[in-house]
Amino acid sequence: QVQLQESGGGSVQAGGSLRLSCAASGYTRSRYCMGWFRQVPGKEREWVASIDTVVGTTYYADSVKGRFTVSQDAANNTLDLQMNGLKPEDTAVYHCAAGRPFIDCRRDPTDIVRDWGQGTQVTVSS
Repeated sequence: QVQLQESGGGSVQAGGSLRLSCAASGYTRSRYCMGWFRQVPGKEREWVASIDTVVGTTYYADSVKGRFTVSQDAANNTLDLQMNGLKPEDTAVYHCAAGRPFIDCRRDPTDIVRDWGQGTQVTVSS
């Protein structure tokens, strides 16, 4: 079991930036893929970005490519999401996610998540 706790959400104006952080605890070494999803009330959870924790390869949804950057700090067991150029449509609850043990990021992200964080609200006003 891996425990995930997000921080860093808040409210910004369009064009602004926020940095989310996810603190991971438990046996994380076997989790080869970690990432971020977001959810708006009444809609399905949407994949945002993933990182292969072994080789560092990153993956992004088309909607955030070029604006968001996912990174990991292996020493501190944290996963970050730097969000620049924020748009009102980025408003959502952002969840940190850890994939199933020993599964890398090449599979469909929605199929491999094992653990979720509680989420942190991001609100972007126009």
